[in-house]
Amino acid sequence: MSQVRFKELFDLKGKTAVVTGGAGILGRQFCRGLAEFGADVAVIDLNESAAKELAGELCRDYHVRSEGVACDLTSPDSVDAMVKKVTRTFGGIHILHSNATKSVDQDAYLDRYEDYSLESWQQMLSVDLNGMFLVTQGVGKQMILQGTGGSMIQTASIYGIMSPDQRIYEGSFYNNRPISSPAVYTAAKGGVVALTRYLATYWAPKGIRVNSITPGGVESGQNEEFKKRYSNRIPMGRMARSHEMVSAVIYLASDASSYVTGQNIIIDGGLNAW
Repeated sequence: MSQVRFKELFDLKGKTAVVTGGAGILGRQFCRGLAEFGADVAVIDLNESAAKELAGELCRDYHVRSEGVACDLTSPDSVDAMVKKVTRTFGGIHILHSNATKSVDQDAYLDRYEDYSLESWQQMLSVDLNGMFLVTQGVGKQMILQGTGGSMIQTASIYGIMSPDQRIYEGSFYNNRPISSPAVYTAAKGGVVALTRYLATYWAPKGIRVNSITPGGVESGQNEEFKKRYSNRIPMGRMARSHEMVSAVIYLASDASSYVTGQNIIIDGGLNAW
C-alpha cells in the first residue's frame, strides 16, 4: 500500500456540495469552508437573492463554481427541481449538507407546551424533519444513480440530545425579542439524529455515508443576560462562534472520514459532558 498523504484526504476539489439553508448564519460559514477546501457549492435557500449573492462571493473569493438556487424544502416538486438543476449545472452531487431550519411566527413559537398549537408544531417539523426527508431522498437517489457514493451531513442541535434548561431563558432576548427553546425543536432535532443513524446503515452498501453535527449555542444576536446564563452552563465558559462548526463538516465531507458513518459529532464546549 502506498503512503497515505493525510493532508490530501481533506481536499474537496472535483466534488459538488449542496448546502441547504446556505445563506443563513451557519450556512454561510459552511459554504465558505467547503469552497475553501475546493468544493463547488450549490447554495440552497428559500431566499434566492441571498443565495445568489453568496454564490457570487464564493466564485470570487475561492475560484470555485457556485450557484444560488431557490428551494422550498417543504415541497417535493421544488426539491426535485433543485436536485435536477444542481445535477445539470455541476454534473453530479457528492456532498449534501442538510442545514436548513424553519422560521416560524415568533409569538406562536414561544407558546407554553400546554398551549402549543398543532399548526405551529407542524410548521417547525415541515422543514427541520420533513424537509430533511425530502432532500436526503432526492439527493440520495442522485448519488445512487451516479454510482460514486457520497457524504451526507445533517445539522441537529444540542437540544436534540438533551433538554434545555428553561431557567436560562429568564430575561433572555434574541434581536430584542424573547427567546426560549420549545419542545417541537427538541423533537425535530432528535429526529434528525435518529434519521442520520437509519440512513447510515440503509445506504452504507451504496457507499453513501451519513453523519450529523450537533452544535451547542452559537453566539449571534442574544442579549448579554442570555449569553451569561448560557455560558455559565458550559465547561469552556462561553458560547460557540459560528466558524467553530465548520471543521467538523469539512472532515465529514472529505475522504478523511471515509470509514465514519452513523455518527453525531457534538460541538458544544462540553455541555453534554456535565
